[in-house]
Amino acid sequence: MNLLLVGLTIGTLGKIILGIGVLRVHIHILREHKIDAVVLKSIKSEQLVTLLGLALIILGYLLEVYFYANATGLLSCSGEACAAAVGNIFLK
Repeated sequence: MNLLLVGLTIGTLGKIILGIGVLRVHIHILREHKIDAVVLKSIKSEQLVTLLGLALIILGYLLEVYFYANATGLLSCSGEACAAAVGNIFLK
């Protein structure tokens, strides 16, 4: 596993953890019912948007991994081979 894949994975995990945190807060507020009905309705719609965002983050990660694995060879390179692959990307 090279540095690019590790970086993509860590970044995606961070975004997912952030999204899960937002969802947990909303669920907690919904269960407490200490906010008026308008705010509760807004939070429910934000939950759907957050779930959509998480799905898009995961899809984007899969697409990036597929691209780098197939188009550039960066997922399987090491050392000078990676430097050459990065150089080829910038020269295109």
